[in-house]
Amino acid sequence: KFVGLVSGGKDSFYAIMESIRNGHDLVACAHLSPRTEEVGDQGELESYMYQTAASECIPTLVEECLGVPLVMRKCVGRSKNTSLVYDPLDRSEDVQDEVEDLYELLVEVKEKFPNVTGISSGAILSTYQRIRIESVCSRLELTPLGYLWRISSQRELLEAMLEDGIEAVLVKVASPPGLIPRKHLNKTLGDLYY
Repeated sequence: KFVGLVSGGKDSFYAIMESIRNGHDLVACAHLSPRTEEVGDQGELESYMYQTAASECIPTLVEECLGVPLVMRKCVGRSKNTSLVYDPLDRSEDVQDEVEDLYELLVEVKEKFPNVTGISSGAILSTYQRIRIESVCSRLELTPLGYLWRISSQRELLEAMLEDGIEAVLVKVASPPGLIPRKHLNKTLGDLYY
């Protein structure tokens, strides 16, 4: 039994598909919604850990499309400890690290779904994210399900997603000069790939 961490991006949903394909049973999904204050120009939280674009779509995507309960919590922490080594006991500043928001979210998940033993995430290449997810899972005695972690090249993973029917729409472009908002936004990955 597992809970899928969802961000609104294709990777977190594909990670759920891979977890199911590998014999795990999806019980619910969990999401950290961005802070409403101090967001960037685009109305999004700046975060080292979490994607925030399209966060407002999560309730519909999970409850209506996946048909499982959703546990949500507002992110209150900041990207405080940004080294590759994550120490949850580092209390050198007054500001809570945003990773501890994930810890609190998963504590709530375990209370609501005590039979959950695994957590899926869409981390593909980010050691930063993987280390933090593993830290939280270790403290809560949960197994991290990282089926996308360095599974293949990004091109091969994208091709697999498209072959499996993932229909992701670009809602944010953050990699100039390759992607251009007026040219690429609101297009599906399939439209852009083929």
